Amino acid sequence: MDTAKNLTEGRVVVIAGLNASGKTIMAEEMRRQMNSDSVRYVAFCDTYGTATDRSYYLQQRWNQHDIDQETPTVASSLERSFLLSGSDTAQRRQLKQDLCQLMGLEPSLDKYVIALSSGELRKMQLVKTLMAHPKTLILDNPFIGLDAEARDMLSQQLKKLKEQGMTLYLLVARPSEIPLFADEIRWTTPEKEFYSCKKEDTPTPPAKTTQGGEVVNMTDVTISYGNRTILGPLTWTVHEGEHWALSGPNGSGKSTLLSLICADNPQGYACDIALFGRRRGTGESIWDIKRRIGYVSPELHRSYQRNLPALSIVGSGLKDTVGLYTRFNEQERQQCLKCMDAFGIRELVNRSFLHLSSGEQRLILVARAFVKNPDLLILDEPMHGLDLRRQQLVKQVIEDYCKQPSKTLIIVSHYEEELPVCIDHRLTLQKGHA
Repeated sequence: MDTAKNLTEGRVVVIAGLNASGKTIMAEEMRRQMNSDSVRYVAFCDTYGTATDRSYYLQQRWNQHDIDQETPTVASSLERSFLLSGSDTAQRRQLKQDLCQLMGLEPSLDKYVIALSSGELRKMQLVKTLMAHPKTLILDNPFIGLDAEARDMLSQQLKKLKEQGMTLYLLVARPSEIPLFADEIRWTTPEKEFYSCKKEDTPTPPAKTTQGGEVVNMTDVTISYGNRTILGPLTWTVHEGEHWALSGPNGSGKSTLLSLICADNPQGYACDIALFGRRRGTGESIWDIKRRIGYVSPELHRSYQRNLPALSIVGSGLKDTVGLYTRFNEQERQQCLKCMDAFGIRELVNRSFLHLSSGEQRLILVARAFVKNPDLLILDEPMHGLDLRRQQLVKQVIEDYCKQPSKTLIIVSHYEEELPVCIDHRLTLQKGHA
């Protein structure tokens, strides 16, 4: 690699390959070779915030009692990064303002960082990085967690940075993420294998069944933090056997809505919400609620910071815990192995979670959601970072799940092609409203 040339010439190099093909390892090696303060690296885990934040826990985003005078807002966090990354000049101030406008962060400047969605966190991390205007920028899965508009804006900005003389390395797992303005593609997977994904015959949507009982019933639900309304007022009913796609731009309230169903948001007990025919707050425990729900989300991914074996991560779905704190019996072990087989990850059974690739981690957590064959499956961006082959596999497992009678699905995705064909209902949020 001609590092000196790369550092002085504005260009875009794409490192493309399937999950676990060595893209991140290649990027880490490049960064070590460059060994320069002018190089910035934004990794996949930054989708969820600071990768080294081991104090994070699953419900933290919705627990406002954790917010005190020391809790940063988006504006204060960006200002601190701005002051640390260079001199305070009018030109740099304008750059900061332009980046916030470009990434759509201006309406969120007064939000606490703890309350940001995964997509909003990603935008903030990108703005922080671009404010430093490095000579070389390495982006691992640059478009992950961003809605369609934000992906388009980021692509335009990357092209502009190239024209201004910056060298960019983009690590991607899908052909659609390779920009047209790329100067070079370095393959960690053979090109034909990367582009080829066997497409099964389009599955037939399951036959409509008689409308079942209510699984979720919300009436005029509103969630506010201070003077900011995050969600609602929203009235929504999900019946047994329905398959819903939940959509909306970053920060529109999707994950907040799901946190109410999964009993992760304490404000849910002050709202008119009923699950499986029982009104919230009538004596049921959080474990009674979670027992019938399988769940995966960016927040859940971020909360897994302990280096446990993959089998234990999948098994924690049987206990509804973040981590496995009790031994499971042989029947439960076989149940976990069968689920891992379904997702093609049996060989990862004894591998340490934090040493897996980001795509492998995602598959482990998706398997965790499916392992107990729940009555209600909630998948919040389940295919984050997955290559086409694994995306197709996950879609097929979802289809098989939905063919079972009375199984209910709610899935969130910023990519229409990720949605399974069984979707029969849609809810779109805009600024917390349907």
